[in-house]
Parts: sequence; structure tokens; C-alpha cells
Amino acid sequence: MADELKRRLVHASGSGLVVLYLLAQSLELGLTWQWFRILLVVLATGAVGLEILRLHFGLEWWLFDRLTREYEQDQFAGYGWYMVSMAVVVVVFGSHIALPAMLMLSLGDPISGALSADSLQRVKDGRTLAGMFVLCVVLATPFLRDYPLAVVAAALGATVADGVTVRRGDFVLDDNLTIPIYAGVAAWIAIQIGPF
Repeated sequence: MADELKRRLVHASGSGLVVLYLLAQSLELGLTWQWFRILLVVLATGAVGLEILRLHFGLEWWLFDRLTREYEQDQFAGYGWYMVSMAVVVVVFGSHIALPAMLMLSLGDPISGALSADSLQRVKDGRTLAGMFVLCVVLATPFLRDYPLAVVAAALGATVADGVTVRRGDFVLDDNLTIPIYAGVAAWIAIQIGPF
């Protein structure tokens, strides 16, 4: 239980990246969207590098034992997918789409996990899905307020990514990868349709 709480807190700490960008914009510190993209790509590359060292060269670090789940011991860990997906949405989308997608992962996923009784079930229960959806609407609204359909679409995308487990044999598609990407793609499509 204590390790699970630590994992959720580390997960939520990723929202600090969004806060960093917003504060830098507010204080005019020169962190442009392009520099933020570079920062996220560097962080994601570092995470992938650590996973390569861990999986192929036996890098052992106490943090891996504490913050990765047992099923991640022999496969690419969730924190790697987390950083890769954040980098993907920042590179592909503008800040109005990428930032709420990042928050849906960093805040929505751990809160949904706390609401859910069993994170490995095929489809999470209705209460968890509703909680994730409402939270994601709240997170998206400040960024997409001119596009209500995009708010709903992004929240729906994140909720589906979080709430429906995609499994093929022993492989489970990690929601740390899919939450921001589904949310970002859904928001982008909704914006293309129009500001409803």
C-alpha cells in the first residue's frame, strides 16, 4: 500500500512540468513552446535510456524496485511510457491540447487508480470511469474553453484509455502511453469539426 501511494505521488508530480511551462509563460522567463518540446524529448530520451540499461544491461537501482510494479520487472516500465507519451503530445500538438492531455495522465490516472478496486480488470467500474471523465473535463476546460466539444472529446479519450485494458497475450498496452495520446487526438479531431 505504501509503495502504491508513492507511485501515485510520483505520477502526480509530472504535473509539475505543466506548472513549469505555465509559470515560465506567466513570468516571461523565455521557456517557449519549442524549448519545452526539447525539454520533454530530452526527458523521454533519458527515461528510454534508463529502461534500456535496466532491461538489457542489468542496471539495478533501489528506485526501480520501489516505483515499478512486479509485472514491469521484465518489460518496459510505466514511467518510460509516461515520459514518451508526454513528449509525443508536446511534439505533435500545441499547448492548448498537450498541456491538458499531460494533466489527464499525471493527475487523472493516479486518482482513477485510487478509485478503482482492480486496475487489471478489462473495463473499470462505472464510478471510476465517471470520476475520470469528470476530472478530465475539469482539467481540460481552462485550456480548451473555446472548444467545448474538444473538452468532452479529450476527457472521453482519456477515460477510454484509462478505463479499458487492451491486452494481447501477455502484452498489456500501458495507459501511461495511451491516456495523453488518446486525449490529444480526440481534442484535435473535435477542434477540426468546430467550436461546438
